[in-house]
Amino acid sequence: MNSRVAVGAARFIFALVELVSLVARYIWGLDTASFAPGNFFAYLTIQSNIAFMVVCVVGGIVALKSTVDPPWLTNLHAVVLSWILVAGIVFAILVQQAGERGFRLEVPWSDQVLHFWLPAFALLEWIISRGRGRSQWRMITLTVGYPVIWGGITLVRGAVVGWYPYFFLDPDQVTDPFEFVTYSSIALLTFAVTSTGVISLARLKPVAERVSARTVRASVEQS
Repeated sequence: MNSRVAVGAARFIFALVELVSLVARYIWGLDTASFAPGNFFAYLTIQSNIAFMVVCVVGGIVALKSTVDPPWLTNLHAVVLSWILVAGIVFAILVQQAGERGFRLEVPWSDQVLHFWLPAFALLEWIISRGRGRSQWRMITLTVGYPVIWGGITLVRGAVVGWYPYFFLDPDQVTDPFEFVTYSSIALLTFAVTSTGVISLARLKPVAERVSARTVRASVEQS
């Protein structure tokens, strides 16, 4: 199979798994008394995963039509990949904090896929896949900028509807403004550091291309 066809197939599989997991997570939420559709889509982690699904579909189509990803796709891919990686990190912290605060937080299989397994395989695809370009450093601004805007909207919405997606945004669950600023700063720093790592990896040639180059050199030397 052509390597770019394999890349396209992998991205389509990611998108399909993403869709199934999002639907399953939505249906699972319907069984909880506190579930509200508006709140479900208000989670940054859910929004990030929806964005990743769209990028995978677009990226899959591009991979089938072109030998390399255009710069705009590589940049967008880097931003969205950073978001879902941070979503996994934050979700893991929330699970840990929920236990410490005495809250019961269930983690269905759909959440495990969305926040742990898919980000891990997506990062692996980013490192390996042939045709992935070099992302630009200025994408760090977009990676951090969207959560800032989302946070502002979420605070306003939370004050109106009385619900916040994450405990550190809820005035009733933090001890003082310093705790809110601390958690928010850590979250934004995590986005910036993760984005820096993702873009740094994109400055390297994909593993598949490096392996192919070594194979060609070895073949030439033997001949």
